[in-house]
Amino acid sequence: MALDRWIALIILGICLAYGYAAWFTMDGSLAPFMRRNPVWPSTFPKVLSVIGIVLSTVILLGLEKSEPKSADIDYRRLGDYQLWQAMALLGLMVAYALCLRPVGFLISTSAFLIVGALILGERKWYILLPVAFIATGSVWYLVQQVLGIFLRPLPAIFGV
Repeated sequence: MALDRWIALIILGICLAYGYAAWFTMDGSLAPFMRRNPVWPSTFPKVLSVIGIVLSTVILLGLEKSEPKSADIDYRRLGDYQLWQAMALLGLMVAYALCLRPVGFLISTSAFLIVGALILGERKWYILLPVAFIATGSVWYLVQQVLGIFLRPLPAIFGV
């Protein structure tokens, strides 16, 4: 079996577990008045799990391939696929998750976007910096002010 199908099988297992949690365990602790709402907190996870299950099944069954190609990923030559970028991005995601609370949303997200773009090869600083700062500020404003969900914008030492 090709590498993309093995990855699709792993993603299918993750989506099945996520879907089970979304469909059967998340709604048990809802308050009685929320049970009448048309959209529950588990609605988006349910949609994500169904989309993930469908797409990974399509890849697993090979339905996305229109004609047979010999350009499949050769797992014996993984070193030729710039594996360091993927590993660096995974490490950056872990560092971002660990730094989100102590460093604050604005600094950690901006740093994540800037360093991630540098890993992927972006070198135009005059584009990279404004886009990272505007995207970070916009997301923080939408989550904090519009949705009313508290995100610590700066490190705790600043008293915010």
